[in-house]
Amino acid sequence: MEQRKIKIEQIPTVIWGPPSEKVYLFVHGKMSCKEAAEEFAGIAAEKGYQTVSFDLPAHGERVDEAERCDIWNGMRDLTIAGDYVFSHWKAVSLYACSLGAYFSLNAYPGRALQKCLFQSPVLDMEYLIGQMMLWFDVPEERLAREKEVDTPIDVLSWDYWQYVKTHPVREWRAPTCILYGGKDTLQSRQVVQNFAKRFQCTLTVSEESDHPFMAQTDAPIVRKWLRENIG
Repeated sequence: MEQRKIKIEQIPTVIWGPPSEKVYLFVHGKMSCKEAAEEFAGIAAEKGYQTVSFDLPAHGERVDEAERCDIWNGMRDLTIAGDYVFSHWKAVSLYACSLGAYFSLNAYPGRALQKCLFQSPVLDMEYLIGQMMLWFDVPEERLAREKEVDTPIDVLSWDYWQYVKTHPVREWRAPTCILYGGKDTLQSRQVVQNFAKRFQCTLTVSEESDHPFMAQTDAPIVRKWLRENIG
């Protein structure tokens, strides 16, 4: 697969595929990296698209950075990457996975995206943080007092909690297709269905899949969904 490594304002980036006027910006999820775009980029190239992927803060080549992969740093980097692709390609579409989808919803509500593909998206961060507080028995009063609480999944942050409660997703214009696992525990089916209905998204549910879509049976499901929806 043809690829070219660059840096966009010090953000490690890969441009995949032969030259084209059409591109997908690929935003990976937590515990992933820009190289995770390889299979996606191959399918996109078959349909005439290049793909641009980059490492989120504290991921990939940036794993040793002190910056956290939070909403503020995520939005900053997505804005930088977005400015780059919109200045270099005529038609820009978006693929985003899990946390990358949440960052995209906050960074790109007004962008003129041709199409958007969300895989296992975090659409409601208030719901997810609220669930984590329940799972690990962290009442709001404790979080307000301590400001940060470590959990086996991630650090719970009072500032982050306040941000997501006051910044719900209110606008999303891009034609969007969603792939959701029926066994996803990070976002409820109701959350995803409500989002899809509100923003007129096409929703595909893989009933036996978990959030990561990492089981052996999941790979062909994801490939089929991508081939049907890239474009």
